[in-house]
Amino acid sequence: MRVSSRVLILCTLPLLALIGCRRGGDSQPPVATPSLTLSRTKAALGSPVDITYRFIVAKDAPTFGQDYTVMVHFVDSDDELMWTDDHRPPVPTTQWKPGQTIEYTRTVFVPVYPYLGDASIQMGLYSSKDSHRLPLAAKDSGQRAYKVGSLQLLAQTQNVFLIYKEGWHAPEVAPENSITEWQWTKADATITFRNPKRPSTFFLHADNPGIAFNEQQSVAILLNGQPVDRFALAPRQEHIQRTLLTAEQLGSADMANLRIQVDKTFVPALVPAAHSRDSRELGIRVFHAFVEPR
Repeated sequence: MRVSSRVLILCTLPLLALIGCRRGGDSQPPVATPSLTLSRTKAALGSPVDITYRFIVAKDAPTFGQDYTVMVHFVDSDDELMWTDDHRPPVPTTQWKPGQTIEYTRTVFVPVYPYLGDASIQMGLYSSKDSHRLPLAAKDSGQRAYKVGSLQLLAQTQNVFLIYKEGWHAPEVAPENSITEWQWTKADATITFRNPKRPSTFFLHADNPGIAFNEQQSVAILLNGQPVDRFALAPRQEHIQRTLLTAEQLGSADMANLRIQVDKTFVPALVPAAHSRDSRELGIRVFHAFVEPR
């Protein structure tokens, strides 16, 4: 399956050497205890994983003077960084209170990275202003990067292989990050795959960059010609839609067909604000499409 990565983004800023952070101990008291829970302990490359993050703020924690970023590093067996899921927590750290538990879940897609085996997961809190990391109550792997779990990476061949048929433009890669990839749809885009013939979930991770529309787009999903889901895609906001597919909807044929239909499209060359010569008809920007049998 051709899968691109968007939710897990490389971030080099927190890799800088940090004054006051060292392996083997920390003279400053921890401000919180980090942990995470994975929806699965094994995941094939390209597949989605739900990660529930938790911070238990120390009872004697001082007031956070700024909104810190959550650092999440995935490292290989040689402690080499592979990718990250750095993000801002939904409750900014300036609003965290002593003794409070902060918990939230994010869906991430494992990048198609050239590595199989155990990946260690490290967490931290760092300032986007100067990269300063805060002390936490967990096993320090060095420079206040705290090991909180692991994920076994399996071969991509275990996934349902998707064939992108009519209605798709060629894949594109973000110039600043080679693991961030996407494909634009036209008004109507088709995906074909071998029918698992059992209940499945279709994941669609997409956005509308808001170049042409300030209003939402309506996206319909059809399976074998029959509508199975519809959702609204707001401008400038990434969205992961989960569509449940029943065995009856999938049918008995060897192959199944999914169609993604968008009510509004645009041509960048015809949008003055885009300052573009791109004459393609664009619907929505898709970062991941994935079929997961249940």
